[in-house]
Amino acid sequence: MTHILHIDASARPGIAGTDNHGSHSRHLTYQFVSQWQSGRPQDTVTYRDIGQNPPSIISHDWIASAFAPEERRESWMKNALTESDQLIDELIAADIVVIGTPLYNFGMPAALKAWVDQVVRPGRTVEFDDTNPIDPYIPKLTDRKRHAVVLTARGGVNMAPGEEMAHMNHLEPHLATALAFIGITRVHYIAIEGQEVGGEVLAKSVAAAIQKVETLVEELQVVLESTPSPQPA
Repeated sequence: MTHILHIDASARPGIAGTDNHGSHSRHLTYQFVSQWQSGRPQDTVTYRDIGQNPPSIISHDWIASAFAPEERRESWMKNALTESDQLIDELIAADIVVIGTPLYNFGMPAALKAWVDQVVRPGRTVEFDDTNPIDPYIPKLTDRKRHAVVLTARGGVNMAPGEEMAHMNHLEPHLATALAFIGITRVHYIAIEGQEVGGEVLAKSVAAAIQKVETLVEELQVVLESTPSPQPA
């Protein structure tokens, strides 16, 4: 059985095409998860709407607690990491992480950056090897082949890798770096462009993205069906 962690990061609560000022990234994640469950109703989903309920920004107490050895943590330190532990537990439990996010001012929304900061944590998702000063970081989420599906919406056009405006898109590269840092390297990207342009440009982009979502769901379901389930230790 496959478990999906579904994250929406858009500040817009509705779905484009259904609600006024709805979110195109939420539209894509809805399409992905609903189609997945239609084909595999036995699979489970955890939903987290960080666009409407953003994670906490890391604080001095969080940093002091996260970098303290677990056996030396005081009760206030454990309390400071409660939210982080919950978010990390959700991530570890997932076989597929579906992230719906807009491109805001060349990068990810603050809510998604807060989530990244909460889940990239020493001792939980990454280890530090002080015997290797050149590359001391060891990702911990390598116990199985997790996939991340990044479904984005952006106002501009031609912002995919290799295109004319790619230099203004720091969203996907940032996410790819953060996910690989903790051990998730199988990342799939689908984007809607032209939100600010609108009209036929946007309509064609939406239609193409929905088709790509349908294809990706089919491909991943084949991959997951052929992947042995992890056995208990």
